[in-house]
Amino acid sequence: MNFGRACRLLIAATGVALLAACAQPPEKPAFYRDLGTSTAQVDAASALGLINSYRTNNGLAPLTLDPALSAIAQDQADLLAERDSIQLSLAGERAIDARLKAAGYSAASSVESVSAGYRTVAEAFSGWRELKSHNANMLNPEATRFGIATAYAPASKYKVFWAAIFAGPPAAQQ
Repeated sequence: MNFGRACRLLIAATGVALLAACAQPPEKPAFYRDLGTSTAQVDAASALGLINSYRTNNGLAPLTLDPALSAIAQDQADLLAERDSIQLSLAGERAIDARLKAAGYSAASSVESVSAGYRTVAEAFSGWRELKSHNANMLNPEATRFGIATAYAPASKYKVFWAAIFAGPPAAQQ
């Protein structure tokens, strides 16, 4: 076989392999995954990445993901979904400080964002950035830790309920 024919065959074979690889659609980034199903779970690391980029762009230190805060957020998201409302009174025993204390969680400061209807992390982040109170929570300079959760309610017009907690350092370290 001459060199030219061998090169053409190699190019043809490689082209087919490249074409096959291109036929596979790339996987969606986690922050674009639809959470509107019973098996979907929020990708906390992806949410944290968006929020930390936003915080860094605004001169703030990044947050760390805290599984205990995510568990407390999950309890809140589940209750919101169960009641099909984000108008749940956040006073008394449902106030964030009271829920953290009941869970044995120590934080010098804490704020919470709850919402419903966003189907992806990207949508939730964009929505929170546009609302003054949620934006202030994401840009809270006292926050050092973060937890997030979603709950799915198939009969609700909102489908996906969100809870995000931004907490400062443990109270004892202040």
